[in-house]
Amino acid sequence: MKFRIAVSLFLSVACAGQLATPVSAQSERWPSPAGYDALVSLFSEWRGFQAPVVRDGVPDYTESALAEQARLLPEYRARLASIDTTNWPIVNQIDYHLVQAEMNGLDFDLRVRRPWARDPAFYVMVFPSQTDVLPREGPVIHGAIELWQYALPLSADRSAELAERLVSIAPLLDQAKVNLTGNARDLWNAGIRRMQRQSTDLLGFANAVEPTDAALAAAARTAQAATDEFVVWLQQEAPSKTEPSGLGEDNYTWNLQEVHLVPYTWAEEVTLMWRELMRAHASLRLEEHRNRDLPPLAPAATAAEYDRARREAITRYMRFLDEAEILTVEDYMEPALLARVGTFNPAGPPHFFSQVDYREPLIMRTHHFHWFDLARMEQDPHPSPIRRVPLLYNIYDSRAEGMATGMEEMMMHAGLLDSSPRSRELVWIMLAQRAARALGGLYLHANIFTMDEAKAFAVKWTPRGWLNREGGLVHGEQHLYLQQPAYGTSYVVGKIDIEKLLGEWGRDGQFEMRAFMDAFTAAGVIPVSLIRWQLTGRRDEIDRMTKSP
Repeated sequence: MKFRIAVSLFLSVACAGQLATPVSAQSERWPSPAGYDALVSLFSEWRGFQAPVVRDGVPDYTESALAEQARLLPEYRARLASIDTTNWPIVNQIDYHLVQAEMNGLDFDLRVRRPWARDPAFYVMVFPSQTDVLPREGPVIHGAIELWQYALPLSADRSAELAERLVSIAPLLDQAKVNLTGNARDLWNAGIRRMQRQSTDLLGFANAVEPTDAALAAAARTAQAATDEFVVWLQQEAPSKTEPSGLGEDNYTWNLQEVHLVPYTWAEEVTLMWRELMRAHASLRLEEHRNRDLPPLAPAATAAEYDRARREAITRYMRFLDEAEILTVEDYMEPALLARVGTFNPAGPPHFFSQVDYREPLIMRTHHFHWFDLARMEQDPHPSPIRRVPLLYNIYDSRAEGMATGMEEMMMHAGLLDSSPRSRELVWIMLAQRAARALGGLYLHANIFTMDEAKAFAVKWTPRGWLNREGGLVHGEQHLYLQQPAYGTSYVVGKIDIEKLLGEWGRDGQFEMRAFMDAFTAAGVIPVSLIRWQLTGRRDEIDRMTKSP
């Protein structure tokens, strides 16, 4: 790889608040103080332990298997606690906290979230399209089949391997009928809808491969039949599910602080979300007033028009990042955006994000910082063996979603939309929708809202009526946030914390945007609280949240 500049990482500090001498992460060996190799070794063993045992191609989520995992987890915690991090550079201490957070994630699942017992959608195995975060938003079952990774036509070996994996869906769903003992009404009903989608996905795949690969099509149809049978069982059991699905405020806070390393409580996040919701609406009103004599933005009318606008937006955006000295533009960045083919659906009203994208493709390109992250992980792997792989339990969410969301407003303020004042309105509309759906998710977990009430709230507070009450987007978002506490707020809370860090970084008057962005991204896709510690030497947020070294 060719690197245009050396990316600064702060590898040690003498005391809190004092910055260390920057070195290049790419040219210097990752520090390995005494005991760090033991952490890396433990991490490798831990990753094997946290995954379920696989029996005959089926992950084992039975009560006895999980009880055994719960019995052994304290041994891994004890081994981690025995590692002496005294005098370790900050970057190594951060790696320690990442391992600890993952162990806390498993602990939280075993004690509280228990998706294998409460959430039928946990058993979804087939995902046709690529996600913009790794491994995927929300809980994902071990061994999930990412169909998009199987480019057709398949070789004989790849076809046989995929067929074997598809056939394992039937026994998995048989196991699920025994495991699913929970009484969470909204999770159960949403799981029915999600499993119906898996059936549709399997049918589409079977039809696609039938002409050239009858055996693989038969495996897909077997999996579809098992999914349909599972849906019938879920529907039969649904009337008996009567309890709310939220985890409660205290559990939500514990998960925020001990797993996601986000330095807030449930109540504090409610306050932050309301503040951002009202700020977005007020800012939108002011933008609309300022632009009252300008014509409204017209959405693209055809697929060709949209595709042309999207490609022009990518070219313009990449030029802006370079010429405005926002960040170091690497060779892999523009191809990462170009590879994300936009979709255009002329039938019916567009869903929320298409309402924005059809009018101004630049804004969603800023959000696609996600694809920069994924390309960077492949092309420029992090030097830390612990940060090099995606974090489990969605621990990455405040950084991944916070940065993607933050780039929308930050690039607007940096001048990207100066030539199109009406486009600025869309940024505030996006923020309002993110804050509204986050509040819906927060109230869901506090059992103040039902799923239907959370969806209605998000629709009510999304400007211009662009969020369809009956559409799949609002349902899918609230279902995800119910499945994965902390995810729904991560877009806005992560943005807030990145803005806070940006403010801290530049308070001495020597601020350089490119230096900040390069150092920020070089830290990896890890919680913003840990990036703040690495970039400033201040660990007060970590000390408030955790009791470990």
